[in-house]
Amino acid sequence: MVRLERVGKLYTRGSQPVWALRDVTIHIPRGEFHVVMGPSGSGKSTLLHLMATLDLPTEGTVWIDGRATGKCSDAELTRLRRDHVGLVFQAFNLLPYLTVRENIALPRLLQHRSPKQVFGDVDALLDAVGLASRAQHWPHELSGGEAQRVAIARALITKPSLVLADEPTGNLDSIRGREILTLISRLTTASGVTTVLVTHDPDAAKFGHRATHIIDGRIDR
Repeated sequence: MVRLERVGKLYTRGSQPVWALRDVTIHIPRGEFHVVMGPSGSGKSTLLHLMATLDLPTEGTVWIDGRATGKCSDAELTRLRRDHVGLVFQAFNLLPYLTVRENIALPRLLQHRSPKQVFGDVDALLDAVGLASRAQHWPHELSGGEAQRVAIARALITKPSLVLADEPTGNLDSIRGREILTLISRLTTASGVTTVLVTHDPDAAKFGHRATHIIDGRIDR
């Protein structure tokens, strides 16, 4: 599902070149819950951005669902993100003027799908994440754990083949964090989606099928 071969990413900080990633090779099969671990500044968020096609590698090749991202046009990358990739962020990023139900529905409605079908799928996901009773609430009425459950449901509403989660437990206490990791693991298994989670929390690796450790932009062998 995800394949990186000898990937490097170079940024320029002032006049100084900085390699955020060097010589990274990772193969993640379809249906796997893969955890990428590393300290702050290790390059794990850069790695996630490459998998999300929000950025392109300086060297090497990234394949997502059989497509080499460096050979895709901007329009093709936009369609790939929209139709095949779901994103979960540390900060939840829910829209405050939409209800829980509407926040989850929005990505699918932007695909010009039938509202009747979309909201049927939304209600099924609300049941799956245990928030059916909160469907008409506003984001500010939710706890942190509930808001992250909504964000996970929103990432899944387009039925992506790949879900990318960037420190999804970073704003939660340890109990709520474990609940979210358990939920992600369960939904990955139930839906067959491939999930990549980046984190600095060593306990998170226990919830995945496999873990990759990254330090100073390189895979720690």
